[in-house]
Amino acid sequence: MSTIIDVAESSNPRVNEKAALIASPQKPGGWKKGIAIMDFILRLGAIASSLGASITMATSDQILPFFTQFFQFEASYDSFTTFQFFVIAMAFVGGYLVLSLPFSIVTFIRPHATGPRLFLIILDTVFLTLATSCGASAAAMVYLAHNGNQDANWLAICNQFGDFCAQTSGAVVSSFVAVVVLLLLIVLSSLALGRH
Repeated sequence: MSTIIDVAESSNPRVNEKAALIASPQKPGGWKKGIAIMDFILRLGAIASSLGASITMATSDQILPFFTQFFQFEASYDSFTTFQFFVIAMAFVGGYLVLSLPFSIVTFIRPHATGPRLFLIILDTVFLTLATSCGASAAAMVYLAHNGNQDANWLAICNQFGDFCAQTSGAVVSSFVAVVVLLLLIVLSSLALGRH
C-alpha cells in the first residue's frame, strides 16, 4: 500500500530549486574525488621523475684514459657545485612528494576538506620553486658542456665525455617533467579550492 501526497507547487523559485536538489540524488564530492585521484597519480609520476633525476645525476661519471692508466681525465657530477645542488634539491623534492602522499589520500577520503588542499598548495609552490631553480641552473651547465663559451674560452666537453653529457641532459629533462607535474598539481588543487 502506498500513499501519495499531492503538494501544490510553490511560487517561490528558491523553494522549487531546493526541492529539485532533494529529489535528484547526487553523489557528494564526485568531481572533487576525481581531482583527488588525479592528484595522487600525478604525485606518483612526480616522485618517479624527481628521484630519477637525482639518481641519474648522482651516478653520472665518465673517465677518459690519457696515455697511461695513472693519468686520466674524469667528469663527475661532484666536480660541479651546480650538479651537487641539483642532486640534493631533487632528492628533497622527491622526499617531499613521498611525504605528501598521505595528505593526497586525505583529500580523496574527505573531498570537501580545505585544510589539506591549502597545505598542499603552499608546499607544492615552495618545492616547485626549488625544482625550477635547480633544474634551470643544471640546464645552464649542461648547455655550457655541450656548446662551451668562446668569449670566456670555455671548451665544450661533450665531444670527449659523451656518456656524462647524455646522463646529465637526461637528468635535467626529468627534472623539468617534475616541474610541469608540480605545476599541474597546484592548478588542480586551486580548482578544487576555488569551487568549494
